Formats: sequence, C-alpha cells, structure tokens
Amino acid sequence: MTLHRLLLRSLLRRSSSSLLHLHPPAPFLPRSFAFSSAEEAAAERRRRKRRLRIEPPLNAIRPSPHTSRDPNAPRLPDSTNALVGPRLSLHNRVQSLIRAGDLDAASAVARHSVFSSTRPTVFTCNAIIAAMYRSKRYSDAIALFQFFFNQSNIVPNVVSYNNLINAHCDEGRVDVALDIYRHIIANAPFSPSPVTYRHLTKGLIDAHRIGEALDLLREMLTKGHGADSLVYNNLIKGFLDLGNLDKANELFDELKERCLVYDGVVNATYMEWFFNKGRDKEAMESYRSLMDRQFRMIPATCNVLLEVLLRHGKKTEAWALFDQMLDNHTPPNFQAVNSDTFNVMVNECFKLGKFAEALATFRKAGTKPNSKPFAMDVGGYNNIIARFCENEMLSEAETLFEELCSKSLSPDVPTHRTLIDAYLKMERIDDALRVLNRMVDAGLRVVASFGNRVFDELIKNGKAIDCAQVLSKMGEKDPKPDPTCYEVVIKGLCGEDLLDKSRELLDEVMRYGIGVTPALREFVIDAFKKVGRGDEIERLIYMNSFGHGPRPSGPRPPPYRPPPARFGHGSQMPGQQCPPSGPQPHVSGQHYRPPLPSAQMTGMHQPSWGVRPQVTEPHVPASGPPPYTSGQHYRPPSEIPPHMTRTHQSTFGVAPQMTGHHYAPSGPSPQMPGHQPYATPSSPFPQMTEHQPYGTPSGPTPQMAGHRPYGTPSGPSPQMAGHLPHGTPSGPPEQMARYGTPAQMSPPYYTSSQMTGTYPPSSGTPPQFEESHQPQSEVHEQVAA
Repeated sequence: MTLHRLLLRSLLRRSSSSLLHLHPPAPFLPRSFAFSSAEEAAAERRRRKRRLRIEPPLNAIRPSPHTSRDPNAPRLPDSTNALVGPRLSLHNRVQSLIRAGDLDAASAVARHSVFSSTRPTVFTCNAIIAAMYRSKRYSDAIALFQFFFNQSNIVPNVVSYNNLINAHCDEGRVDVALDIYRHIIANAPFSPSPVTYRHLTKGLIDAHRIGEALDLLREMLTKGHGADSLVYNNLIKGFLDLGNLDKANELFDELKERCLVYDGVVNATYMEWFFNKGRDKEAMESYRSLMDRQFRMIPATCNVLLEVLLRHGKKTEAWALFDQMLDNHTPPNFQAVNSDTFNVMVNECFKLGKFAEALATFRKAGTKPNSKPFAMDVGGYNNIIARFCENEMLSEAETLFEELCSKSLSPDVPTHRTLIDAYLKMERIDDALRVLNRMVDAGLRVVASFGNRVFDELIKNGKAIDCAQVLSKMGEKDPKPDPTCYEVVIKGLCGEDLLDKSRELLDEVMRYGIGVTPALREFVIDAFKKVGRGDEIERLIYMNSFGHGPRPSGPRPPPYRPPPARFGHGSQMPGQQCPPSGPQPHVSGQHYRPPLPSAQMTGMHQPSWGVRPQVTEPHVPASGPPPYTSGQHYRPPSEIPPHMTRTHQSTFGVAPQMTGHHYAPSGPSPQMPGHQPYATPSSPFPQMTEHQPYGTPSGPTPQMAGHRPYGTPSGPSPQMAGHLPHGTPSGPPEQMARYGTPAQMSPPYYTSSQMTGTYPPSSGTPPQFEESHQPQSEVHEQVAA
C-alpha cells in the first residue's frame, strides 16, 4: 500500500515537470477588485446594511404574489393602510366640509366619489354617516348606509353597523336594531363591540323593555365580552328611574366584582339620582367613595362629575376636582384634561358674571412639579370667544382670536362665524367684511344659509361690490358656492344699478356650470330690459359652450343636400338622407363619407380625439319598414317628434341636439342576460347598443352578456343600432358579407339649420340638454332620500 503511493507520487512529479516545460506559467497579475481598498469595501458593506435597515426589501412589506386569497372567504373592511394618497385627500376634504357644517356638500362629495377612480374608504363613509346622526338627520344616515354599503359594494366595519343601530334606536325602531345585531353575528367577519351593546341596551331601556336589555347584558357576558361599565350604567340608570334601588345596587356590586377599575360615570349616575331625590348626603358619599379608590380617570369621566357637581351647587368640590385634574395632567404619560374640561369651568364663570376669572381659568395650569399646562386646541378658543361675543366684549374676543392665529393652530369655520355674527350685531360692517375675506382666503367653506344671511346684511349696508369680490374668490375654489349665493349678490348689484358687475358674476355662474335659478333668470332679464340691454343678457344666459349665437327666430334654411356618390351602382347608402326630388346616392361595396358642409354641422359625429362620443339618450326604434327607402316620404326635422331626438356629447362640451332620428329594423332582437348595475331602469324600454369603435361591424346584433354601463336600459325590447362613426362599413347584405353583419343605417348629417334648436354659446348646460342628461348629483340625492 505504501509502495503504491510512492510510485504514484513520482509519476505525478514527472508529468507536472514536463507540462511546465511545455507551457510555462503566465506572469503574476494582481487581482482586480471593485474597490480601491479594503476600507472602502467595508464602508460599502456598512452602507448597504444601513440602507436595508432603513428601506427593507419590497418582499418584506408586500405579500407574496404566489399567495392567492380564498375567493369564498368573506371580504374584510378597509384597514387604516387604505387611507393614503388620493383616498386620504378625499377623506380630509369630506371632514373639512363636515367641520364647516355643510353636511349636504360633504354627502355629495362622498357619494360622487363612489363613481370615480378614487372610491371612499369605510372611514370616510362612517364620518359622514356619524355627522348626519349627530345632526339628528337619522333618515339621511340610514339612507347613506344603504347607498355606501348595500348598493356601492363597500364593506362596512363594526363602526358602520353601530351608527346604523344608534340611528334606528333613536328613531324608536329597536326591533330593526336587534335584527342588525343578529345580522352582524350571523354574517359579519367580526363580532359586535361593547359600543354595540351600549346602543342596544339604551334603546331597549328607552322603549321600556328593560328585561330584554338585561338579557342582552347576559348575552354579552356569555359571548366572552368584558363587563363594560357603560352597559352596566345604562341598566343601573334604568332601574334607578324605575325606583328599583336594590336591583341597581345588585348590578353595581356585580360590576365591581368583575372589574377592579370601573368607569366613574356609574357614580355620577347615582349622584344625579340622589340629588334629584334630595338626598345630598348619600350623593356625596357616592362621590367620596369613588375618589377614595384613587382611579386615574380619563377626562370624559371627570367632566361628567364636574357637570353634576356644578349643576347641584357643589362648587367647592368641583373646583377641587378641577385642580386635581390639572395636577394629574402629565403628557405624554397621562392626559387628565381636555378642552371640554376647560369649557365646563369657563362657562361656569361666565354664568356667574366673573369674566376676569373666566380668562384666568382658561389659562390655568397644574401646580405639581411634574404637571404640564394644557395645550389648548381650537375648540377651547372657540368656546371662550363665543362667550365674550355673547357678552359684547369684542376686544377680548379679538385678542383671543389674534392669539389663536399666532399659534400653530388655524381658526376654523365656527370661529369666523362667531366673530362675523358679533360684528354684524354690533353694526361693525367693515370688521365683518374683513373677517369674511379672511375666511374665504383661508379656503374655509361658506355654507349657503350663513353666506346668504351675511351677504344680505352687507348689501343692505352698501357693500354690494365687496360682496361680489368675495363671491368671485369663493367661485375659484371647489366646491363651488351655492346658486342662491349668486342670486342674493346679483340681485343686490342690480338693485344698486351695478349691471356690469352683475353681468360679470352671471358670466362666472355660466362658466363654472353652477346653474342659474329660474327666479334669478327672470329678475336679471327684467332688470336689463329696463335699461335696453335685454338682448345682451339673453345672449349671455342662452349661450352654450361652443360659442354659438342665440337661437334663430326666423324661418330655417332648406336642409343640406350632399352631392351624389360617385362609386357606381349599388344599393342606397343607408342613413343618407336626400330630398325626394334629388338623386339617391349609391355605393358599391365601400362606405360613403359625405363631405362636411360647414363648421356649424354640430349634428354630425364630430371627432373627439381619441374619446368616443357618449350617447345620452336612447334611440327609439320604429315599427314597419326602415326609413329612407324607396317610396317613403321625407319628413323635415321640424315635424319630427321631440322624443326622436338624440344628443351627442363631444370632448370639449355639450353639443347641440340634432334631429337625426335613427331607426332600427322592426322586431325585437335577442337579449342576452347581463348584470344590471345600480340606477339602471328595469322596465321595458328601447335598447341601445354600446358605441362601436372604428371599423366595427354595425347592425342589430344580439347583446353580449356582461356588465352594462350605468344608465343603460334593460329588459326585452327592440335592439337599437349602435353608433356608427366614420370608417364603419355599411351597405347591402351582399356587400357586407365580409364583415359578417347585415346592412345598417348610419346617422344622417344635418346642418345647423336642421337642428331642433342651436344653443347660444355658453359653458353651462342648455335647457334642452338638462332634460335628457340628468345631473349625477340629483340621482344621488334620490338614492340618499
């Protein structure tokens, strides 16, 4: 074994030496690195590690694309991660309108966004529903829930159901609220929250069904929920109102056994009941028993205790509790007070007429070393400014307003409204106008009811021009002012003979598409006619977006007759309209394209630069043979019934209506089942096919199954021919065989003289178009109602 290894080694040495002799080794070259030194390489490695810590790889924050979600699993509500980007901007816009008090505008913005690419999150929907509930508009809150979650396919969360339950309970429909509760248990991917039980128990007790409320409490405990203090408080208050103190004490003892720390609102309920019974000693014993436990109570609990003490004349105890709360305020560890706490004490000072003490209380802070002063928010400033304005102490209110503006806070709509009302009450018109300008410059919403009242007062004091300037600034922002605001200001300008300025405002109304009310239209026309400028204002009002003049009142010129086709023999060009005396144009296997007579041919299909025209009214098919065949008389456009008109919408505005009554062949066409979306009429109605792109064969073909666009009528009905743009082949069946469809009529072309009426140039919607194209906001208002 050893001899074998020695022989093998010797052979290897000889072979290696011979190879080196034949192939000498290459000269040594230093190895090239990506970095000039080892220190630079180490620095690069540290930089990469640091970047990975700051910016983790995408696969660490995104779910793997290979993991597919179970299609049978229930859909989950939006998480807070969805509230980013455009959806967060939408949410903030709705919230700003809610804070401004314009709930109708907030509701419209949220509902319209459902049909846009930026759909609202469940948090935006809950915000407007809760705002409607707080304003006691229960029917609107219920209708919005129906629209968002049942019709618009947004998944509700438990807060959404709680708002709905609360609205039904306050309306006295407790049984409906209980059905919603059972629906959550049976279908929702989450369980009811303690807030759900609070609303239900309160609703049952208000309906004098306290036994069912007690059963619901037991059901809450059986399902594994904790003993909620406010649910117990509802039942305790219910039994106290019935005079059953023993049962209330039994529930209170049960709560103390289940919860070592409970909410002090329960003691406040006992105190209120004892005070009303004249048993002040027992009420204060209940209060001292709570304070002896030395709970760290949140501001909401302490505020209730402060109100009870102040309401029943226990001033000393109330101020002692307020000082204790200030001492315990040690943010960010613990928040012991909020702006409502200061509002309670400040209002008490104003009630007693102690204005200097109220201001001192507003700036009060704790005395303990670790306590910190409370950073007052806008709500606290609004309360004390309103109290000073009520007592006509505007100098102090202005000082606090300037202090609020100097901080990082921004005055909101209630702040400006309070000052404007106070200035108008004191007849300080210039100051009211100054604050109104500041409010508009800050981008705050001026609600129609408030704005109309302020504009009316300012106009009465000779500030019509200033009101017009303010309204012009309001019109530059979205959402646009209410039409009634323009009505008030324009009427005021006309009343002061400022017709040129009123014309400018009216032009803004038309340009922004806000709409002119009938009362304003009649008033302005009468005012301008008195000075001989009636034609000017009528031209402005009836002006459309294409710049056409007013509707001609004289006889219409003869219809346009295109020259005959030069394509040889063949069948008549379908859809080409000629008078009976003229020759019939013929085609021979190719599509005839009539020349454009003039720029006023708005009845034809104008090019839309990549955007296909949208048909806003369905065509009505006629029974019997197709029109424009041999032997059929020509009907001028003036004799065509109004229901046979058709409106086309181009890219840059609303085109005038044309009388191109397109008929489809008689007889119903097969209708394929398809998904019928929301707001689609379900009654039998003439069916219109979708717009066919260039080169698409035309003709009455069966409707394809699938999702149909909004507003498309459904039901068994005669099929309507599709929209045929230029380039769509048409002709007799034998010539259309290569396209696979029979011959189909193309829309006839008319000059402006053949229309049902050309609209004068205007950026607003012409009167005839308003009937055929209902605004989306009106549809939504009908849904919400």
